[in-house]
Amino acid sequence: DVLREQIPPARLSTLWRLHGRIVMARGEQSRAIALHTRALKQAELAHDSRAIGLAHLELGLCYKQVGDSGIVREHLTEAASALHAAGDRRHLALVHSLSAVLLAQSGRYDEATAALRQAERLALAIQADDVLAGIVHNQANVALMRHRHEQALALAERSVSLHQNIGSGHGLAVALATLGQICVLLGDLERAEQILNRTLEVRSPVQFRETTGAVFDTLAQIHLMRGSYERAGEYLRHASEAYGALGSQTSRWYEWSLKVLAAKLAIRRGAFHEAITAADEIARSPGVPPAEALQADLVACEALVSAGRLQEAEQRLAECETRLDPRTTPGNWGEYLRLRGALHDRAGRPTEAYHDFAQSATVFDLLGERYQAALSHLALGRLAARAGSRPAAERYLKQAANVFGTLGAQRDLDEAEKATELLSQPSTGVYVSSPADADDAIVRRLVDAAILPELLARETASALVEVTQADAAIVFVGSPGGEVRVVAAAGCDMDVARAIARAATYGSSAYGEGLLVTDTIGRDYDGIRSCTIATSRTLAHPAMRRFRMITAVARQGFELCGVRERPPQMVETVNERPLEPLLPGFVCASAPMNRLVEQIQRLQGHDLTVLITGESGTGKDLVARAIHVGSPRSSAMFLPYNCTTTTRELADSQLFGHRRGSFTGAVTDQQGLIRAAAVGTLFLDEIGDLPLDIQPKLLRFLEQSEIMPVGETRPQRVDVRVLAATNADLEQRGSEGKFREDLYYRLSVIRIHVPPLRERREEIPHLSTFFLREATERLGKPYVQLGSATLDLFATYWWPGNVRQLRNLTAPSPSSSATGGSAGATTAVPGNLAAAVERVEREMIRATLARTGGNISETARVLGLTRRGLYLKLRRLGIEGAGSDTE
Repeated sequence: DVLREQIPPARLSTLWRLHGRIVMARGEQSRAIALHTRALKQAELAHDSRAIGLAHLELGLCYKQVGDSGIVREHLTEAASALHAAGDRRHLALVHSLSAVLLAQSGRYDEATAALRQAERLALAIQADDVLAGIVHNQANVALMRHRHEQALALAERSVSLHQNIGSGHGLAVALATLGQICVLLGDLERAEQILNRTLEVRSPVQFRETTGAVFDTLAQIHLMRGSYERAGEYLRHASEAYGALGSQTSRWYEWSLKVLAAKLAIRRGAFHEAITAADEIARSPGVPPAEALQADLVACEALVSAGRLQEAEQRLAECETRLDPRTTPGNWGEYLRLRGALHDRAGRPTEAYHDFAQSATVFDLLGERYQAALSHLALGRLAARAGSRPAAERYLKQAANVFGTLGAQRDLDEAEKATELLSQPSTGVYVSSPADADDAIVRRLVDAAILPELLARETASALVEVTQADAAIVFVGSPGGEVRVVAAAGCDMDVARAIARAATYGSSAYGEGLLVTDTIGRDYDGIRSCTIATSRTLAHPAMRRFRMITAVARQGFELCGVRERPPQMVETVNERPLEPLLPGFVCASAPMNRLVEQIQRLQGHDLTVLITGESGTGKDLVARAIHVGSPRSSAMFLPYNCTTTTRELADSQLFGHRRGSFTGAVTDQQGLIRAAAVGTLFLDEIGDLPLDIQPKLLRFLEQSEIMPVGETRPQRVDVRVLAATNADLEQRGSEGKFREDLYYRLSVIRIHVPPLRERREEIPHLSTFFLREATERLGKPYVQLGSATLDLFATYWWPGNVRQLRNLTAPSPSSSATGGSAGATTAVPGNLAAAVERVEREMIRATLARTGGNISETARVLGLTRRGLYLKLRRLGIEGAGSDTE
């Protein structure tokens, strides 16, 4: 303890943090949290922003293992503010990456993707390949969660390559385990096994249990596909044992996927009741991730259908539909369609079943999930075989059998061969493909597909071949330059599709001995979207009518896709505060500033006038810039104008402009700031000082978006957003006749108040660090940091000049510090500040002594000092007359 007291707080914080990391690697989460909490306290004593940020980051990692995402998010938010102030982009990238993992696990995939992009930009900027490797791995995992398997494959391969280049065995094992999982989903089981075996070879002792659990989990999936149910069960048990060794809380996240997989295995073994019970337990468990809860419900539906409990299955499936988002989890959507098709099939609705199975197969083909697509093709083949549609049945069953044979899925292959035997039996006489009376089912199929443009394009091409009996159908986009881009094709390969699309683009209607029929179905980002059928037979009137019906539905479907993909113009909900500051220097580490940021976030997507109030120097201009950056006008100009010390004539000309010759001295046309800021944002600082004669013109502009420049005879419309700021009480000035009340009410549609620095003292160390680092970088000086004594003075000062005064005090420090290190109170704080602090201290101590009757112990307790510390202050400040303890 004596030795520890001799170590400076900043260094002691580093030692506690390193100790915490060692303990955490041994799996002792509680002890690690205690050690990192000590590190945080020492960092705060040292007023070291970087150390504070690192301690919060480590605590976030610990609580992630414990499984408390709420506390993790709080620590990451604090870490981001501190690390931004310290300019530590390396660890700030890690904060964004970890935040993305939390967001993805809660189903917020778009936010997770955005956080990972920001993390990647930070890592690339400082060429931190080791950090980048982990970020890319997390990107692969998010893509995997979104069932974007080809994208996930490319990212996982990139992550493996990065880990190999930097020689990171620890990260390489994790990246390989993820790559193996992706290969399983894409049906490349042979490569998956090779990768998983390599993973077991390169795993480090620290990650032994976690990596082993992931490998056994994936191997269980492989053997489930192959029909080796006993081996699959063994690997599931091994995975559960490996994860369980991490601790009950830590293993919970991993165990959800194992439980879902165990329920699927029960269905394959014919234990339907066991599967239903297991799925119900998962779905009802507190804290189950949304993705696993939905998966459990889909498994329960499959078990209920297999057990013949159709009414229960239909109710359960309807509940699942309300929670499905095909755009974020298309794989779940594909499973849902296959289950709905099975219910239609059992209920004697073969046409509806056919279209659901077909769309399910299209979804999985789109995702590249070969095994799942083969299961849907098997269902289609069985349905077509029972109906006696031999060509369709042979096609679907052959597709399924080829995939099952490649994967070694022997049990599924046997099922496909059994279904093929049905082709020799008499048919049911029920049409399942596309007779005229099934038009409404085809329309519903296209409407269901109008969730993803790629899915709708594939379904449109397939539907056109079915309803017209054409040889091929192509959906393509023709650019103004004559180039074509094939989006989807049915009945032909891509080379033939491109040739047909080019012929249709140039207006040809010939197709060998037959003809081409083309119709436009809207616009894409690079040209006109069209669809064409190629047929060697003449189209009869019913076929042509159905062709027009399909194209009309597809046209509306693509419009609906465009609406769904368009970002909303108004944001009504309040999101969590982003980890990245709204602007450089926008430090946010206090409750008042958190509320301020929430107000700014609410304005994103809006275009309303905002009045920003606050004392001089609080940063109202920075708030205005943050509002602009978060608005739809962010790519346009942000133009500030200070209304102080300007005459009426000058303000009129500067704001609204004038024509040459309109008054003496007007030798040229003046555009004016309002027109200069067109489609952007005009910021009127100190709006309370705007001349009274100009205020009616500003009010007219705010109300009608029109200005009348001096010398013009017609008003001109200008699209500009206005933000205003003031440190004055405009309502009071209005009652005094110094400011128009109608203008005040028009400006204050939305009001934002910026708190003074004395109300957010916890931000002073971070702001000081940011300003000091900014100054050292600008002056090319070695990095210095403020001493503890200086920051103690800063923490107690009144700051009448707010953030501006703090910046002016810290900015000269680099030039006055010699070669780096710590800038002390004598270099960073002028005499008037130190004197002011002494005066405040003296008054507080005297008042407390008087209140406690001179009791030193009680006075020290009230002031938060030790008795010795109070005696030292009494001596330094020359305070006499204190009594002795009277306890």
